[in-house]
Amino acid sequence: MAITLVIGAQWGDEGKGRIVDFLAAGADVVGRFGGGANAGHTVRVGDKTYKLRIVPSGVLAGALDCIIGPGTVVSLDQFVEELRSLGAAGIDVSRVWLSDLAHVLLPYHIEQDRAAERARGDAALGTTGNGIGPAYVDRVARRGMRAGDLRDRARVRAIVERRCAELAREGIGADAAAIVARIEEHGPMVVPHIRDTVALLHDALRAGKRVIAEGAQGALLDVTFGTYPYVTSSSTVAGGAGAGLGFGPTAVEHVIGVAKAYATRVGAGPFPSELLDDVGERMRERGAEYGTVTGRARRTGWIDTVALRYVAAVNGLTHLAITKLDVLDGFDQVCMCTGYDGAPDASLPFQMSAPVKPVLRRFAGWTQPTTGARAYGELPPQARAYLDALAADVGVPISYVSVGPERSQIIVREDAPAKALASRA
Repeated sequence: MAITLVIGAQWGDEGKGRIVDFLAAGADVVGRFGGGANAGHTVRVGDKTYKLRIVPSGVLAGALDCIIGPGTVVSLDQFVEELRSLGAAGIDVSRVWLSDLAHVLLPYHIEQDRAAERARGDAALGTTGNGIGPAYVDRVARRGMRAGDLRDRARVRAIVERRCAELAREGIGADAAAIVARIEEHGPMVVPHIRDTVALLHDALRAGKRVIAEGAQGALLDVTFGTYPYVTSSSTVAGGAGAGLGFGPTAVEHVIGVAKAYATRVGAGPFPSELLDDVGERMRERGAEYGTVTGRARRTGWIDTVALRYVAAVNGLTHLAITKLDVLDGFDQVCMCTGYDGAPDASLPFQMSAPVKPVLRRFAGWTQPTTGARAYGELPPQARAYLDALAADVGVPISYVSVGPERSQIIVREDAPAKALASRA
């Protein structure tokens, strides 16, 4: 069976975690292909809310194997904390696997990240300060540490001591002995989870098992295709999934892009449809738009179909999942940005960075709550009109609609490609 790929279609925080959680109830393998503990996924199950930062969302739904792939950078402190927290909540973490090819994020990466943000002053990028960028820099510079290296204490010590000596010459202090001691402290809990996840993934594919590849953040934060330099340090688009987990493009059957019914962004960077008024504040409060990792208030605005068309093309989206439609309940009017006035003849990231004016298409709002709808036809007519126009403008069918935080509050349409994943046969 081929891979179902789930990616964020905006600037992250779209609700990928709950869509993956929903689909993973019938999946055998769920693999996270990029990013680190800067990418939080919030999943609500019954009266419990789980905030995951590196462990794939599928762990909550009972996926048989959960892979943290070669394309990730992993903080051992965060990984151990998450394993303990999930275990204490009764979640089986014995099936969580860390690729031996994934890179390890170390304390000096965090100090480098925060020092760089301080040095940028007013031009700060708004990173989470979790060391993700410096960890990826070390990987590309061929001086990083892989999870598989943790099996060799002498190698760990050599990598840390060499890098700390280099940083000392740059004026960044790091205690090599303390870092090595911390790594060794985590070893007994981390090492049993380290394995060759590429072989595990391909064994599953050859056996015809159901596989979901889970993205982190969103396509507009991709280091190449996003709103550079206000981006993350990894590839967040569909093409990065193969490089981040270890499979080729022929293994992918469906690419599901997750987007909110409006738009949000954390940190600095262009946001043409941003609302800096009471409407935007109402979205923020109704949607509880505060970062899972940082707690920072998210910027809010109308959904942007110019950006979604670009994301659909770059990722080859086959289906859309629209989340948080219920946040728009009760608005007198809802809008979508369908064009930019004053946009230069350039790639979308350059268009967004220009002083453009959003062209808004306006729709009548709805007063009937959407939270009780369990079929598309049960949504208010105005909400359906809005979603139908959105799908037509982007050119991708909407197959899932989320109308609340519970698993049961996801409408699955007849054309949904992976609806069978919702219940393992």
